[in-house]
Amino acid sequence: MSSSPASRLAAIHVAIAATIANTLCMTAAISATIGVFLVPIATEFGWPRAAVSGVLGLISVISAIAYPLAGRAMDRFGSRWILLAGNIGLAAGIVLVSRSSASIADFYWRFAVAGLFGTMAATGMVSKIVSDWFDARRGLMLGITAGVGNGVGATIMPVLAGVLLTFYGWRTAYLVIGLVVLLAAPFIAFWLREAPTPTQAKDRKAGPVAGLSLAEAVRTRAFWLMLVAIAAGAGGMTAMFTHVVPLLTGHGVSLAEATGVVVTFALVTAGWQVVTGALLDRWRTPRLILPMYASAIAGMLMLQFLTGSVAILGAGVLLGIGMGAEYGALSYFVSRYFGLRHFGAIVGVFYAVVAFIQGVAPALMDVSFDHSGTYAIATLAIVGALVLGMVLLALLPHPDRMEPVQTATDSPSGGALALSL
Repeated sequence: MSSSPASRLAAIHVAIAATIANTLCMTAAISATIGVFLVPIATEFGWPRAAVSGVLGLISVISAIAYPLAGRAMDRFGSRWILLAGNIGLAAGIVLVSRSSASIADFYWRFAVAGLFGTMAATGMVSKIVSDWFDARRGLMLGITAGVGNGVGATIMPVLAGVLLTFYGWRTAYLVIGLVVLLAAPFIAFWLREAPTPTQAKDRKAGPVAGLSLAEAVRTRAFWLMLVAIAAGAGGMTAMFTHVVPLLTGHGVSLAEATGVVVTFALVTAGWQVVTGALLDRWRTPRLILPMYASAIAGMLMLQFLTGSVAILGAGVLLGIGMGAEYGALSYFVSRYFGLRHFGAIVGVFYAVVAFIQGVAPALMDVSFDHSGTYAIATLAIVGALVLGMVLLALLPHPDRMEPVQTATDSPSGGALALSL
């Protein structure tokens, strides 16, 4: 990032706009509120819970297809207009959801619209422009824009949804949420700018990775270790996040107290992404994330098997540490292991897999509940996935200690660097 006053001001504007975009993205508007609306919608339409949470599976499939395409388009054409179109389309899709009928097909196609456009303006896509603007403090800025943004959004939206649900019903709640999402549009339109070309060029020549293409990245061991580790963690922790309310209310906890745990979970997630980003700027090692995964495991077991206000709030804190570390590390490590030249395409693949798992895991949790009457089996399965994620993270090498090798785009004399793993 240039040190000129104009460039510093532009970078501040980018950071603010990116934070607001993340506050009002699909994670906050749909994923964080589905647990609040799950039972009322299922009751009104006479559906099993899995039929309602199944929309997350639909969105995950759409996102798995759309993320890499949107990322590649950003690499080629820039980020701002794609993010703007995504925000406006997401708002329109949520408004459409508020008019759903009791037909599964009608309910699902409306969520499909929200999912398609929401993917274009999701946190992974926003991280592209933030990574382009910031280098030395990239982890911190990714943590602030994503952590504070998602955390505030995931804190406000369930509370807003709960209040509107209580007084006006779920349809009005979705209508208002759609209009609130649209508030991000002017910030995206006027404050998000592409990073100056000299800054990008300088960043792409720095460090052990000049910038791998997607085809080159997938041939590295680090790509697959990180992909599975992050997918396991993000999918499992997000599934738990979306089910805090039905899980706790099923244990006899009041809706207000259960919502308080969601708020705690979201706030800690927000703050811990900032902490994780700052720590990664200092040490840059994936092993830093291991104890944070362990805290999430402890939080899940406490949430499922312990009772009492202190215990369930403590579980929310521990889960927030784990999920904050997960999302604080994802985009950062993609940029450090594989560079920025094709960052959009590569991070798009990571978020595609994460989105797919995030959609499938909650639906499987409800399938398990519908068959067993408890979320305990699903919780233990998620714990197992997180243990696997910890093992794979421990196997990842340090991004600064890679051996340079020629890539397909190098000259015979060897201009670019890649990871040899």
